[in-house]
Amino acid sequence: MSYKLTPIKRIPALISLAITLLIWFVIPVPEGVNTNAWHLLALFVGTIAAIISNALPIGGISIIAIASVAITRVTNPESASGALADALSGFSNELIWLIGASIMISISLIKTGLGARIGYFFISLVGKNTLGIAYAIGVAEVILAPVTPSNTARGGGIIHPIMRSISDSFNSKPTDDSRTKVGRYLALVNYNINPITSAMFITATAPNPLIVNFIYQDSRFVLTWGMWAVAAFLPALFSLMIIPLIIYFIYPPTIKKTPDAPQFARGKLKELGSISLPEKITIAVFVILLLLWAGIPAMIFGSEFSVPPTVAAFIGLSILLLTGVLTWDDILGNKGSWDTVTWFSALVMMASFLGKLGLVSWLAQTVGSGINNLGLAWSASILILLLIYVYSHYFFASTTAHITAMFSAFFIAGMALQAPPVLWALILAFSSSIMMSITHYGTGTAPIIFGSGYTTLGEWWKVGFIVSIVNLIIWSLIGGLWWKFLGYW
Repeated sequence: MSYKLTPIKRIPALISLAITLLIWFVIPVPEGVNTNAWHLLALFVGTIAAIISNALPIGGISIIAIASVAITRVTNPESASGALADALSGFSNELIWLIGASIMISISLIKTGLGARIGYFFISLVGKNTLGIAYAIGVAEVILAPVTPSNTARGGGIIHPIMRSISDSFNSKPTDDSRTKVGRYLALVNYNINPITSAMFITATAPNPLIVNFIYQDSRFVLTWGMWAVAAFLPALFSLMIIPLIIYFIYPPTIKKTPDAPQFARGKLKELGSISLPEKITIAVFVILLLLWAGIPAMIFGSEFSVPPTVAAFIGLSILLLTGVLTWDDILGNKGSWDTVTWFSALVMMASFLGKLGLVSWLAQTVGSGINNLGLAWSASILILLLIYVYSHYFFASTTAHITAMFSAFFIAGMALQAPPVLWALILAFSSSIMMSITHYGTGTAPIIFGSGYTTLGEWWKVGFIVSIVNLIIWSLIGGLWWKFLGYW
């Protein structure tokens, strides 16, 4: 038997290897930096370059990264077994398993049809005009966001097929000028709502728990699920109201009244039938998870009834398995969850040891000193930091890679510039989702919606840039005032 090899992509791999060797052997170790930290940086930057250039699927790159850390012993030169334990330490991070378990739980949304039912339900209520459909998409996203840590699954796997069905019902096709009827507008809303809902909850997109971990490591400040959700509520509300209007102004649909859309949605709901027992169980599990993640039992009965978020996720997953809503084959067959656990483990491990070896602090001090020399107030200084952080996302095809590479350094640099730690933590955390909007490759949802063909590249980038500016203003100004009112800073 013969089969075709699918090796690593040579040119991207060679570039990534060259970057690693250049940092390791050619660039001198800066004064004040540990040699092992510099060598780990070489491996880390090479890994990020391989992820950006798609030299291999990200899970495969992560396995190579883990092996490289173990072989080179950059974290533990004295012990091979110690270096291996360090390389595998990411798999013991509870936040990684929170995301993995939550992605497994979200399979039930698609399997039971509950996700589609939620989307069509809101369109049946407010879908009499195109703007109403846009807001229905937003509300459906918000409802699904707390329990779908894959923003790609939510925006691309659940909402996008609904959006396409609505467009098709008005004969708005992606292949010709009819796309301007409703398809282009709804596709742009479909995508640009996704970063907003991703910012709303720790469990709304995979990198958010990673951010919580970085904030705790760098400041010992614990950002709970409930605190994050409350902090995001008001700025998210403004963004969800304003962004569909902004897009409507830039690229208005030629069909503005859609009196048949509610009837179409009701027809789809009729096809789904009455709410099934698996859907009811899924709803019950989601309610339980939200109560546990929000810390309601601890609020009512005392701190001894507090349930860690990861434990809550495994409780929810266990219920779905015990009741048969999900099967073990469903879990095994969901490559995305296992892939996420693998590459998160590698990236978190490398980022953590860069911090432990002092490299992140050195980088933060270097960046902070450069901005501090400008003699600006802390507010102007962190604005510069924020803009660099957000718009450097043009160079990243993964929010996780971007956050892993830059978040800690920029967070520490902001605090060194005298920014209030909690204010800066929240702005930087929420901006890590907002930045998804700027390109057609900025997150996994982007290529799905852009690839459906309803928008041109120029339309996508124009709207994404404008939306990013509006969102940054909303989340920085309205958010900052809201967090001040809450007493967070």
